[in-house]
Amino acid sequence: MKLNQLSDNAGARKGRIRVGRGIGSGKGKTGGRGGKGQTARTGVAIRGFEGGQMPIHRRLPKRGFNNIFRRRYAEVNLGRLQQALDAGRLDAGGSIDGAKLVEAGIIRRVHDGVRLLAKGEIKGKLTIEVAGASKAAIDAVEKAGGKVVILAPKAPKEPKAPEAASKA
Repeated sequence: MKLNQLSDNAGARKGRIRVGRGIGSGKGKTGGRGGKGQTARTGVAIRGFEGGQMPIHRRLPKRGFNNIFRRRYAEVNLGRLQQALDAGRLDAGGSIDGAKLVEAGIIRRVHDGVRLLAKGEIKGKLTIEVAGASKAAIDAVEKAGGKVVILAPKAPKEPKAPEAASKA
């Protein structure tokens, strides 16, 4: 057998439908696009258009707002800390802060600080420096003989002001 003798199995490759090539093709005349009008032409992008009726996304009332000063916290559960201690990725000696948690692969980034939550249980004696912690998490760490240090909050970030486009 030679390379020029190779071929696909019968029916493995299906030819594309050539639209607008006569009525005998089954896709002639209008080419499967129906009658005349906007949608028969190319370049139609009318998502959400309801034929001139006010679209539903404009009929419904607006709700809520986006707080530009909101703080994003990286959340860490006690169970994840214990897993990292057991795996040897985290050292119980010394204090544990956001940078050590990132280094250990527990969180991806610190954002505006780390918040400690009480899901799971902790057995080791730890000193943890976080931006916030739930009461249950603080109690669980102190029960295990550790300590939770709540750090002072960071200064609020400034909102992005629109650039002045006035050229005199």
